[in-house]
Amino acid sequence: MIARVVPLTTTRALKGLFDYRLAGAAADAQVGSVLQVSFANRKIHAVVAELTDQSEIPADKLATATSLLPQQLPADLVELAIWMAAEYCSTPARALQVLLPAGALRGLTEKQALTASITEAGTAALEGDQKLTPGQRDALTALASAPRLSSQVGTPVLRRLETRGLVVLESQVVSRRPTTHAVSSTHAPDLTAEQRASLVPITAAIASRRYEKLLLHGVTGSGKTEVYLQAAEATIAQGRTVIILVPEIGLTPQALQRFQARFGDTVAVLHSALSDGQRHDEWLRLRRGEARVAVGPRSAIFAPLDNIGLIVVDEEHESSYKHEGDPRYDGRTIAEQRAKQFGATVLLGTATPRPETYATAKRLRLAQRVDGRPLPPVEILDMSTLHNPLHPQTTLALADTRRNGGKAIILLNRRGWSNFLTCGSCARVWMCPNCEVALVLHRQTNSIACHHCGHHEPIPRACPDCGSVSVARHGAGTERLEYELTQVLNPTPDFPILRMDADSAGLDRRAETLTKFQDAPAGVLIGTQMIAKGHDFADVGLGVVIDADQTLRFPDFRSEERTFSLVTQLAGRAGRGGDGKVLVQTSAPTARPILLAAKHDSDSFLTGELERRKALDYPPYSTLIRIITSHPDAERATQTAKAIKDRVTARTLGPAPLFMLRNKARAQLQIRTHDRAATIKQVGAAVDTVVADKTHKDVSISVDVDPQ
Repeated sequence: MIARVVPLTTTRALKGLFDYRLAGAAADAQVGSVLQVSFANRKIHAVVAELTDQSEIPADKLATATSLLPQQLPADLVELAIWMAAEYCSTPARALQVLLPAGALRGLTEKQALTASITEAGTAALEGDQKLTPGQRDALTALASAPRLSSQVGTPVLRRLETRGLVVLESQVVSRRPTTHAVSSTHAPDLTAEQRASLVPITAAIASRRYEKLLLHGVTGSGKTEVYLQAAEATIAQGRTVIILVPEIGLTPQALQRFQARFGDTVAVLHSALSDGQRHDEWLRLRRGEARVAVGPRSAIFAPLDNIGLIVVDEEHESSYKHEGDPRYDGRTIAEQRAKQFGATVLLGTATPRPETYATAKRLRLAQRVDGRPLPPVEILDMSTLHNPLHPQTTLALADTRRNGGKAIILLNRRGWSNFLTCGSCARVWMCPNCEVALVLHRQTNSIACHHCGHHEPIPRACPDCGSVSVARHGAGTERLEYELTQVLNPTPDFPILRMDADSAGLDRRAETLTKFQDAPAGVLIGTQMIAKGHDFADVGLGVVIDADQTLRFPDFRSEERTFSLVTQLAGRAGRGGDGKVLVQTSAPTARPILLAAKHDSDSFLTGELERRKALDYPPYSTLIRIITSHPDAERATQTAKAIKDRVTARTLGPAPLFMLRNKARAQLQIRTHDRAATIKQVGAAVDTVVADKTHKDVSISVDVDPQ
C-alpha cells in the first residue's frame, strides 16, 4: 500500500502530496494517520491524505515509511484541512497542524499507572519467615490492608515482588480529564411561547439531516441557552453529536456546567488553557464516541466527532471567532463547512447579529426575556464638554448603588491608567521603540507599555528631549477608573470594587473575579469588553458604558456595528433579576448606533446597516481579502505587495503603509470581489508565485480572507 502524504513543514514553496510505501509499523496507516518520514535528508512528520495502490514514482525510488504515531485524525478533518488551506490561501500542512490533537507529534498517549494486589503467596510470605527487605515488607503490609494500591510505594520494589510471585501488577489508564465543578442533573424548565416556536424549525432542520443555517436572534435574558440545550437533546436522541462554541475560554466553564448538568459525562471540553494531557484525553473521548457533546471556544470546532447533527455558535457576533494565526480561519465559516460535510444544522445565537448573518440565515426571534421583565431603560449622557471619566449623573447613580447595597457593571474598553504621555514643554509623545504606537501608562506595574509587542519601561520623571518635568497624562483606562471609584465609593468586603481586564485577570483570576462579584451581596465590576460577553448576573441593577463612541472613531466599516453591539450587550447585563437602568457616556450622543442601542432596536440598526453596506459594496455584498507584507525595510515590503497586486485582476486598493510592528515595516493590499472562489484561488496563486521569487526572499506575507 502507498500513502500520499502532506509533510508538516511551514514553507509555502512545498506543493502537492508525496508518495511513500508503507511497511512495518506503518503498514496499518489510514487516512489521517501521522507518520514519521525521511524528507529532504531529515526526519519529519507527515499526515496521510490518500491511500493508493500505484504511484508515478518508480518502485526502486519510492521511499518507505515505517514509523506510525498513535493518534489519527478522522478522514473528514483531513478533508476539512485541505479545504481550509484553499479557502484561506494557506497550506495543507499549516491547516493540519491546527487540527492535530495536543501532543500528537510528540507521540503523546494515555497516561498509564501500575496497580498492585497481593497474592496468596505474598500473604504467606508476610505471615511466614520468608526473607524480605524492610521496603518489601512495608509494601506487602500496605497491600494486605487494601485490595489494590497504586505504585506509590515504589515501582522497583513492586517489580522485585512480582518476580517472586508475591504481588500481581497491572497497568491501568489514568484519566486526565479537566476538573469541573460538581453539577447536579437538571430537568428542562417550561419554555416560553417564543422558545417553543423557535425550537420547531430547529428540530425540523436537525431531523431533515440537510445542511441549514439558522439565526436565533434573542434579546439578552431571553433563554437562548435553554433552546440550545433542548436542540442538543433532540440531536442526541437521533444518535448524532453536537458541538457548542462559545466566544472565549472564560465563558467555557459556565457553558460546560450547564451542558454537563443536562447530559453528564457525555460532554467533553476542548480549549487551549488545558494541559496537553487533558486536551489529549478529552480529544480521545470524543474520537471514540465516549463523549458526544464538545464544548469550547473557537478551536472546539475541530472536535473529532462523527455524525455531527448540530453546531451551536453562541454570541456569534464576537470577533474572537476569527483566528489570528495562519490559516486565518473564521470559526463561524468552519462551522458551516463542517455542517455541510455531515448534513447538520448550524444555530447561531446572539442579541446583536452580524449584518452578514442577519442577511444570509433563516431568522428565529426571541423578543422577550424569559421572566417577562422589560429590558432596562438606557439614558445617554453627553460627555462632549466634560473631561472627567465619569459624568456627574454616573457618580450619583453609583453612590445610590453603594447606599442601597446594589451591584453595578462598568464597561470601559481600554485598559491601563492613561492612553499616552506627552511633554508639556516640547510636546514629545512616548512611543514604542519597536512599533509606531504610543506607550500606555500602567501604574500597577509602574511602567509604560506597548500593547502590541510587550515592550515596557519605567514611568518617566522628566522629558529626555528637553528635560522638562511637566509630563502630562491623557485619557483614562480601567486601572485609573478603578482607583477613582475606590476613592469615591469606599469599598468594603461587602461592597468590593473589582476589575477584570487583560492586565488583572488570567483565566484563573478571571473566574475568581467573576465568582467574587457573583457571591458578593453588593459591589462594582469594572472591565473591558470581556465583561459584556454572555455573563448572567441576576442582581445587577446598574450598567454603565464609558466612552461609548470609542469604537466609532476606528477607521473600519464595522465600527458602527461594534459600537451598537458593545452598548447593547452591556445593557443586557442589567435588570435581569429586578429593576435596572443603563447609563451610556458618549461624546457623540446623536450617533445612530448609540441612539438605536438605547432603544434596544436591533432590527432598525441592522436594516439600516445593510442598506449602507449595499450602497458602499461592503460584506455581505462583497468579499474582502487583506494582504499584509512585512520586512525591516519598508521598500522591500512595498515591492512585494506591488508584485502580488500585479498578479491579481480583482479590484485592489494599495499598497498602503501600516504602522511598524515589532521592528518590521508593513504594507497592505485590500481586495474587494464579487467572485469569492475565483479571487481566492487567484490570490493564492499570486502569493505562491511571489514567494517562489528570490527577489522577495525574507518578506513575510499574510493573507486574511474575511478580515475582522
